[in-house]
Amino acid sequence: MIDAQTKSDFAAKVRAGQTQILPGAFDAMSALMAQKAGAEAVFTTGFGVSASHLGAPDVELYTMTENLTVVRNIANAVSVPVVADTDTGYGNAINVMRTVREFEQAGVCGMVFEDQTAPKRCAAAANQVEIIPAYEQAAKIRAAVQARRDPDTLIIARTDAMTEDESIERARMYVDAGADLIQPISRTFTDFAGLKRLREAAGVPLSLQILGWLEKDLTQEQLSEVAGLACYPLVGLMTVAQAMQDNFARLMADKHTHDLPHKQMSMADFKKFIGFEEIEDQQAQFLLMDLKAAKAS
Repeated sequence: MIDAQTKSDFAAKVRAGQTQILPGAFDAMSALMAQKAGAEAVFTTGFGVSASHLGAPDVELYTMTENLTVVRNIANAVSVPVVADTDTGYGNAINVMRTVREFEQAGVCGMVFEDQTAPKRCAAAANQVEIIPAYEQAAKIRAAVQARRDPDTLIIARTDAMTEDESIERARMYVDAGADLIQPISRTFTDFAGLKRLREAAGVPLSLQILGWLEKDLTQEQLSEVAGLACYPLVGLMTVAQAMQDNFARLMADKHTHDLPHKQMSMADFKKFIGFEEIEDQQAQFLLMDLKAAKAS
């Protein structure tokens, strides 16, 4: 978990529009992988949490406390800022206030609240989504801002409005309510010019989920012009899903692991990654049996 100064520095950079690149994590191990790869912050993906922990699509089947457990484990596993996908806030404005308090206590540096009806649908996969009235979402954002105990906790307002004009109108309302960043969905804004219009109208940096055309067409220079956060939510999940699917299929077909399509990490490398050396040092220092063995040797 990070210290207060790291959190403050992160918030200042994001609010200033210094684009932070966040890989998506769906559990503690994937977050740790991202950090060890050089990530200076991570994003928790509800799509990935639902898939990995329930084996189910992202339609808000998990509860607030189930998501909180995953996010808390992630925040405890890494020493970089964590921004959490908190879906619709799991209810009305009063529910949102509890959600903010709980996730803030878990150690996150920011939360994303979307304006869909509950239970939500994944905008990247659903044919159609329903959104609540703009004034109702603005009230939820105001409640989130009031509930946070640390002003460096970022409140990110996502709008799933399907037209540019409505997204811009909602973005202005959410910023007036106190949102630090605005997050559109990729299918609403189909080019960089549209994202620039949204950024200028909102008056705050954007939080972008790099999916669809944004992943293929948006340049680093364009990202740095409009975004405070650039989240790549599904790189880890889809990498793992493809590799496991291929290797498990080959294992069951061949009944051995001699020719797996994807190389496995060695046991020695995995033990080093996951921290066995540190645990063994602690065991030698604190556990009676290991202290006796150390003295005997």
